[in-house]
Order: sequence, then C-alpha cells, then structure tokens
Amino acid sequence: MKKLQILGTGCPKCKKLAQNTEAAAKALGVEYEIEKITDINEIMKFGVMLTPALVVDGEVKAVGKVPEPEDIRDMLG
Repeated sequence: MKKLQILGTGCPKCKKLAQNTEAAAKALGVEYEIEKITDINEIMKFGVMLTPALVVDGEVKAVGKVPEPEDIRDMLG
C-alpha cells in the first residue's frame, strides 16, 4: 500500500494536489492511503519550505507546485 501525504495548510492548491494525487492513484489501481499534514512543524520535518508538497512512501516528490495527475502517476510508479 502506498502512503501518500499532502503537505500544506489547506489552501486551494493543497486541495487540488490532493484531488490530482487521488485521481492518479485510482488510475493506476494501486492501494493507497492519503494523509493530509497541515501542521507547519510536521511539514518542516520533511525539509519542505514551500507548499503544497507531495510525499510518496516517505520520499518528497513535488514541492511548491501542483503536478497534473499524469505526472503524479509517474511519481507513484
């Protein structure tokens, strides 16, 4: 099961990243769990200074942008 974490304060970009990530995971047919991390101290533990950010299985994959679902599929694969 993939652990997908969305790092951000809940802004519109963060919500869009969550939607795109979910769409990508569903398109790939992988089992996944999405966790939204909004606490700034927790976000900083990943070394992330810009949000939104996407973390896949503990590895930061995207920072400060909202990748399209097709791009996220590549990150999950």
